[in-house]
Amino acid sequence: MKIDRCERSAVRPRSARDQVTAYPSASVFEEGEKVTDLVLSMTGIEKRFGPVLALDSIDFSLQRGEIHALLGVNGAGKSTLVKILSGVYVKDAGEIEIDGRRVEFSTPRDAIEQGIASVQQHPELVDDLSGHENIFLGQEAESPGLFKRIDRHGMRDRAEALLSRFPVAASLALPVGALPPVEKEIVAVLHALRRDDIKILILDEPTSTLTEREKAQLFQMMRALKTAGIAIIYITHRLEEVFDIADRFTIFRGGRRIVTLTSQDASERGVSIAELMLDRTPGELYPPKLTRKRGEILLDVRKLSQTGAYQDISFSVQRGEILGIFGLVGSGIDELAKALFGATRPGAGEIRLMGEAVKLAGPRDALRRGVFLLPGERKTEGLTLTRSVTFNTTLANPGRASRVCGLIRFGRNREAAATLAKQVALHPPQLWQVVSAFSGGNQQKIVLAKGLFCQADIYIFVEPTVGVDIGARAKLYGLIRELSAKAAVVVMSSDCDEVFGLSDRVMALYRGRAPLDPVETITRGRLLAAGIMGAR
Repeated sequence: MKIDRCERSAVRPRSARDQVTAYPSASVFEEGEKVTDLVLSMTGIEKRFGPVLALDSIDFSLQRGEIHALLGVNGAGKSTLVKILSGVYVKDAGEIEIDGRRVEFSTPRDAIEQGIASVQQHPELVDDLSGHENIFLGQEAESPGLFKRIDRHGMRDRAEALLSRFPVAASLALPVGALPPVEKEIVAVLHALRRDDIKILILDEPTSTLTEREKAQLFQMMRALKTAGIAIIYITHRLEEVFDIADRFTIFRGGRRIVTLTSQDASERGVSIAELMLDRTPGELYPPKLTRKRGEILLDVRKLSQTGAYQDISFSVQRGEILGIFGLVGSGIDELAKALFGATRPGAGEIRLMGEAVKLAGPRDALRRGVFLLPGERKTEGLTLTRSVTFNTTLANPGRASRVCGLIRFGRNREAAATLAKQVALHPPQLWQVVSAFSGGNQQKIVLAKGLFCQADIYIFVEPTVGVDIGARAKLYGLIRELSAKAAVVVMSSDCDEVFGLSDRVMALYRGRAPLDPVETITRGRLLAAGIMGAR
């Protein structure tokens, strides 16, 4: 096994001060020959945010043409490291070398000039522009000068030529807003690769909204980039993907790099990535299922239909239980959730809340009637990114957040937000910070805190743990289970294990229909078959 100078410090700590309690098996990985074909070397990287030491003497290396996964719970330090590498943050100490040459980054442009490109978890594309236009956004004209003419034909030809280098397909002539998630991701990657001198590509949670088939298509593109000699830093919370795509992985914990291993050796030795990340066994991820007596039916859906989205959907949910609905992207779960929250209106069927047939006038009406939705698109539908954690947490329940005369209870709201931030394990718990400054997983926790503050009777969670690391998932699942003691809970997810492990009863959606009605006793295989093939 190859272990470079960076790996050695993780296996054998430099001093007692640097000693890190690690996975017990970490020490059995023997030192090998030194890696020589490095495109990136980062040594002794440190970064502080006030009194918080976010990165503590980090060493990290990247080989040319490798896919290297970065792993760790939220707040472990991996995002801070890649932001330093991307020029977003300036390091406080340490050295960065590209191709053996020392470099300094003070802006993202500096990093790009050195051949480093990034694709964020939610790429900021312009939906109304075509794929061609998004790829060359900011570089529409090749000729310099004050008066630049946009060469749309040239831009199209250059974009198609760039796409042709990879074994994937994307409809670049269409507006990006009309493309499926995987094609949007492809456009974002092509935008990052529009320069010919890119050596390092950073991908942040690129598969979080993709189906298994779409993920395979993206992995195919990543392998083509690897063959072309481009090194990829791959950030993911889906641990099973590490062995599918990564050559090596590095685990961060508490601002320190714990270990770097090859995926092959880790697999052969039976290494538990979760234990390395948590410094303990993950234990039971899902809380115990229903043992108490269920209460009255709070949500009753009868033959609900919406053209092109879902047809004849029926189910009921009682107080005291969690109903899980498994469905892949495009199955109709997102549209169904919005109908139950009043964001869209079904074409046919009936929704009954607490026994009363209702026609929801909108989300405000749904909230007033005790229905809360945690949407799948947290950035555009669940949060006000430019406002603080406290503002977002208390937004959905203005009656609780203000006095009778309409004056906001600032002090009480801060106290409530602080309590909820601790409940959902928000890190760091900076209530004054704007939500856009937090990672995707932490933003998901803020939406959940918003739901807890709402004190609803019916909770609808769509993809509740997207972007949330394994260390925080168990806590969030526990909170969802606690909510079900007093409310009716619906969990809609494309993660079959999540639905199967968390729910008291389950059903499946496939292409807008329900091949599996709610059942209490079922095998995981049958639920999976119903959701991915429509099997009854």
